[in-house]
Amino acid sequence: MQLTLAYCPVACSLVPYILLTEAGAAFDTLDVNLGKDENLGPAYLKINPKGKVPALIIDGEVLTENLAIQSWIASQFPQAKLMPTEPLAYARALSVMAWCAAGIHPKLTQQARPARYCDLPDSADNVRAHGSHSMLELFAIAEEMLQGREWFFEHFTCADAYFYWCFRRGSMFKVDVSGFKNCLAHLQRMEQRASVQALLAHEKRVTEAFAKAA
Repeated sequence: MQLTLAYCPVACSLVPYILLTEAGAAFDTLDVNLGKDENLGPAYLKINPKGKVPALIIDGEVLTENLAIQSWIASQFPQAKLMPTEPLAYARALSVMAWCAAGIHPKLTQQARPARYCDLPDSADNVRAHGSHSMLELFAIAEEMLQGREWFFEHFTCADAYFYWCFRRGSMFKVDVSGFKNCLAHLQRMEQRASVQALLAHEKRVTEAFAKAA
């Protein structure tokens, strides 16, 4: 099986990178510079007309949308135990992943790209502030979910990888997350995993390559 992951540093494409690594899958990356809008160029739009990362190319077939990609990885590599096996726990893991995708992620985009939400003059700061406030409310929910737990479920799952990205990315917006002790501990546990160490090393290499090419 030939796998290629369309990836950009810092972006949510780091989630399938972590999961493919956890699964022991052999894969390549197609490194896409979102800062230069390479995702909107004709070459990439032939791969993913949505102009987004991640996309996972599986023997020439393209799968898009993070939740779908994560679910495919978990089902293709069951030995990695990337999802709970008990049916209700499995559904709850999907629920956390969908919440990351549809609940938290838009609040991150609202802060990173406020013009997508309102392009009125001098509105960017207000849009960012509202996004930040909503994001912190969602992190407070995650804080309760992680109370007394190492992971969202009985062991590491896709849900942990997805929330790791959400919390890490949210922390980059110069907001005070020091009160989220459980979320911070979860982030630290994630960054001790070999898969995340591999991701961070790859992120550093690609970021440096993008900077040299600028």
